[in-house]
Amino acid sequence: MIDPSHLAATVAWGGFALAFVLGFVASRANVCAMGAISDVVNMQHWGRMRTWLLAVAVAIVGASLLHAFGLVDLAKSIFQRPRLNWLSALVGGVTFGAGMTLAGGCANKTLIRIGGGSLRSLVVFAFLGISAYMTLRGLFGQWRVTFLDPVSLDLTRFGLKGQDLPTIVAKTTSMDARTALLVLAALVAGGLFVFIFGDGRFRQKPDQVAAGILIGLIVTAGWYLTGHLGYAENPDTLEMTFFGTNSHAAESLSFVGPIAYTLELLLLWSDKSLGVSFGIATALGSVAGALAWALYSKRFRIEGFANASDTWHHLVGAVLMGFGGVTALGCTFGQGITGVSTLSVGSLLTMGAIVAGAIATMKYQYWREMRAG
Repeated sequence: MIDPSHLAATVAWGGFALAFVLGFVASRANVCAMGAISDVVNMQHWGRMRTWLLAVAVAIVGASLLHAFGLVDLAKSIFQRPRLNWLSALVGGVTFGAGMTLAGGCANKTLIRIGGGSLRSLVVFAFLGISAYMTLRGLFGQWRVTFLDPVSLDLTRFGLKGQDLPTIVAKTTSMDARTALLVLAALVAGGLFVFIFGDGRFRQKPDQVAAGILIGLIVTAGWYLTGHLGYAENPDTLEMTFFGTNSHAAESLSFVGPIAYTLELLLLWSDKSLGVSFGIATALGSVAGALAWALYSKRFRIEGFANASDTWHHLVGAVLMGFGGVTALGCTFGQGITGVSTLSVGSLLTMGAIVAGAIATMKYQYWREMRAG
């Protein structure tokens, strides 16, 4: 008979191990979604963006193969549900994009910098977590549920069982679902591979190539861990259950919600109904992996805020990231790689909004600097 606590622990420890590798690799290769967008906008340099897109492409291939061969049912994740909360995706995405620009990095980058010794990022972690928790269950959550989430599109009215592109294509072309999935995954990932490796300079950077591939494989492994190894019959209810995840669904790596749940666990440690979930373990694992790289490379440095203005920007950015990440159901990692790996329309919409919010904020910051100068 399955022991739920043992299975949940397996999922959590597996998540910690995956995130440890992620933290180490991302630190070593300086992988950062916000940094990649900034490089393109300010310097027209696509190196880090290609690394990010490579991770997306590998994750799409991995997740699609897992689903196609029946190892993981992505329809049981939050990303493929038939209700498309398009307003929440847009508002949350733009807000998160603005927030990560003000705070100098996304949620995952915040965790990585904590591992590198940044006290500034530790403060961002706290305010991001508080804001995210308020959006899950507090004041911000009331606004989200009342004004944003109800504005949605119910795709079941059109005979669709999910919001993913393969389901939509299969419905509109009469193609079977498995074929539609494999064809779309090949087209999207193939197009990305052509763009990524079409640049000769990028092909000559093995560290960046390896980082992109590894991050994509880590996301794929996260799907397998929670959606296959962690999916079993609950001996108490005799129903199939996802063990060790906060969403009670198949998950892979995402960091805004998990930061909120990490704070909740620390604050309510004596509550025996709480425990270390997959998400919490990945947040801790990212910090540990980044710390390991910082110590190994002798780059561990204690850092604080530069001045009052720097402090203010980071705090506002943290609050915006917490609200935006929960409202949009994910961050640059949770939606930008994990969500997009499911070919979800909502994830693509969210990632577009995040990029738009980040670019708009960067342009505004540049305008203010030019005006002040």
